[in-house]
Amino acid sequence: MFVDTHCHFDFPPFIHDIEDSFLRATKVGVTDIIIPAVGIENLERVYSLAQQHPHLYAALGFHPLYIADYLPAHFAELVALLQQNSNKCVAIGEIGLDYFVTNVEVKQQQALLIQQLKLAKQYELPVILHSRKSHDHLAALLRRFDVPRKGVIHGFAGSLSQANVFVRLGYFIGIGGVITYERAKKTRAVVAQLPLTSLVLETDAPDMPLAGFQGQVNRPERIHLVFETLCNLRQEPAEEIAAQLYNNSLQLFNIEKKAE
Repeated sequence: MFVDTHCHFDFPPFIHDIEDSFLRATKVGVTDIIIPAVGIENLERVYSLAQQHPHLYAALGFHPLYIADYLPAHFAELVALLQQNSNKCVAIGEIGLDYFVTNVEVKQQQALLIQQLKLAKQYELPVILHSRKSHDHLAALLRRFDVPRKGVIHGFAGSLSQANVFVRLGYFIGIGGVITYERAKKTRAVVAQLPLTSLVLETDAPDMPLAGFQGQVNRPERIHLVFETLCNLRQEPAEEIAAQLYNNSLQLFNIEKKAE
């Protein structure tokens, strides 16, 4: 069984047929999907989907790449949803830092991230962290602003030493479709060496298409292909990998295990 710990299920094509899209995912063993918000335009939508569907869960937050659209009043809307204290809101996310896109204001990103880390601490929620070209700065901020429930570094593509810093801080590493590309030698080598107890699976659908599906919309049912690739890179039996990653996901997001 799998939890897709990062899937933008509130975007096309899924939003137009939620039930059928989820059914397709269940056929490969997906039991639950975590849907991260990215900005004010989908905050309420993500929250509502989680309330309406038992196997969907919300992560609420503001993505660093959408900071140009962010207004201080939006933060109050995020807090208002968190104050509803729903057990279907399982994380603050997608939040973080992005230094890859050079025209995104770095200081504003950092300030917004710190605000949201403080929210995660206040509401005792883990965080789903976006990080591009910013791993070292992100790790430094996580040391300064400790989040008791920790979280996951989504779509990790850094070095083994950078991954180990996050692991030592108590964070999980999100493993997605990047590892299905043979040219991604560094990332494949990293996921082969990290502790199994620190990994979770994700698709980032409809983004991040897997090898062999370039140019196509990514889908949560392809998580089994990420898993199969991971099994080929690791030494442990597939059953052990599946069980550990599933339990990691349930533990991180405080989700009840589904009956087999």
